[in-house]
Amino acid sequence: MKNRSALHFVLIIGIANFFADFTYEGARAIIGPFLGSLGASAAIVGLVAGFGELMGYGLRSVSGYFADKSHRHWTFAFLGYTINMLAVPALALTGQWPLAASLVVSERIGRGIRKPTVEAMLSYAGRSIGAGWVFGLNEALDQAGATIGPLLMALILYFNGGYRTGFATLLIPALLCLGTLVLARLLHPRPHELEKGAGHTLTTPNLTQAYWIYLAAGGLLAAGFADFALIGFHFQKANVVRGNVIPVFYAVAMAASALASIPLGRLFDRFGPNVSLFAFLISAAAAPFVFLGTSVFALIGMIFWGVGMSAQGSLFQAMLTGVIPPHKRSTAFGLFDTGYGIAWFLGSAAMGLLYETSILAVVLFSVILQLAAIPVLFIANKKR
Repeated sequence: MKNRSALHFVLIIGIANFFADFTYEGARAIIGPFLGSLGASAAIVGLVAGFGELMGYGLRSVSGYFADKSHRHWTFAFLGYTINMLAVPALALTGQWPLAASLVVSERIGRGIRKPTVEAMLSYAGRSIGAGWVFGLNEALDQAGATIGPLLMALILYFNGGYRTGFATLLIPALLCLGTLVLARLLHPRPHELEKGAGHTLTTPNLTQAYWIYLAAGGLLAAGFADFALIGFHFQKANVVRGNVIPVFYAVAMAASALASIPLGRLFDRFGPNVSLFAFLISAAAAPFVFLGTSVFALIGMIFWGVGMSAQGSLFQAMLTGVIPPHKRSTAFGLFDTGYGIAWFLGSAAMGLLYETSILAVVLFSVILQLAAIPVLFIANKKR
């Protein structure tokens, strides 16, 4: 009975996240070229993307802490999803890049508010049906939405609908996301009870050494992982991909992420956390294909990039679940995400500046940092 209830909860949250990713990943697929069309440079695009991640990830330690402190997990979830969803269609009303940039940052802030508490609620289901399966299934549904959203944007651009038409259309999945979240709250008002009686193997009240090593590895990966805003900007500027096809490339990456998520989660539950080492090795290979190749190689690079997204979105949460005390889940997930976001901001800003002088420097920066994370991850896995 507990297993069925846990799976039902994961599925309904996954459906909400399907519509959420449909919305903001659809926007993300065109935000780089959109900012460029409003007069923003590569450095500005990289800075906006990085600053948005910094704000979104930075708030997670705060929202996670207060969610644990107040036990109002659903309140933080609803607040975050509302900001996260409504900022996207509002982009249809913008005509200058500073205003558009503020909405991009607002969308990330909303996601930052709700992310640690949702991850914590999902982790409660992991005790009965497996953390790898929980986060892998959720990530698969996430990325299914993240595949369809960019494809819809590509279709709208193909028929000359324009960026603003695309953003306005995304109001529909945004409202469906919020409606599904209401249903989840009605059916599962106390998700922490899914973990009761499962038997906690972790009794320490403090965050473990393995947790902090995972944080160091996550920072290296985040700093070296190129944001799609910069990738999309490169595709347009270097004429690697036609403007209306750029969202299709992003959709391919999201499809690769969706297809990789469940197998990676299952492999994690069966063979342990070292499965992540192989996934992040593939991720490190993305930058040379994306920034240095023709359209065919760029497409291969986006598949590698999608596998990296999948590993970051599912395997890290599964690894962290095993080293975090249950009563500190939102706090610990939020703190991890804050460190991750700071590294993402610094890396994105650096790559945006490097792009202005040398694309090869961007590639080397990305590959070296991601490869450096692999031995750190191995050490963290040994400490579990």
